[in-house]
Amino acid sequence: MTLPPAYFDDLYAAADDPWSLRTRWYERRKYALSAAALPREQYGDGLEVGCSVGELTAVLAPRCARMTAWDASAAAVATAAARNPGVAVERRVAPRDRLPVVDLLVLSEVLYYLAPSDLAVLVEQVRTAVRPGGTLLAVHWRHPVADYPQTGDAVHAALRTALDWPRVAAHEEPDLLLDCWVRAAAGDGRAASVAAAEDLW
Repeated sequence: MTLPPAYFDDLYAAADDPWSLRTRWYERRKYALSAAALPREQYGDGLEVGCSVGELTAVLAPRCARMTAWDASAAAVATAAARNPGVAVERRVAPRDRLPVVDLLVLSEVLYYLAPSDLAVLVEQVRTAVRPGGTLLAVHWRHPVADYPQTGDAVHAALRTALDWPRVAAHEEPDLLLDCWVRAAAGDGRAASVAAAEDLW
């Protein structure tokens, strides 16, 4: 089953930063990889689903004219909002709360909390939530966690199967997977090329 909001409320009641996102080099490096994978320097509307304490949000916000961040935990929302003035930080639960239409959608360390049926619903929302020419970034931990319904490998396999959009980047390490797509026609290599966007080929 999908992990309920109460699961995350309990985590934040026990620790204000349950995954030590503020202090770990692993996390800072992952955020740098995530930002570097994005093909556009600037976006209009950005959405991060599952923002936790807002550390990745702080990296993404300068790249977006308007940035929104969601989390299921009230405590996480309060912390992320304080960390990111100017960002609309909201308590929402995907896929129950339908994704809005955006230019950049970031699903980082969040999809393995979903049961396969809820992941399928979310992927259907993704198809129309990312504007044509917009970017979808997914990044997930690969090691199994007893409480989680799925693994990072499983959710990336599901995304890769469901989406035929051109992929800008696919990065694999022992600890994480990163995939970045552009919403465009399948096989449109120029849509996924940063060089082509600047007429280098």
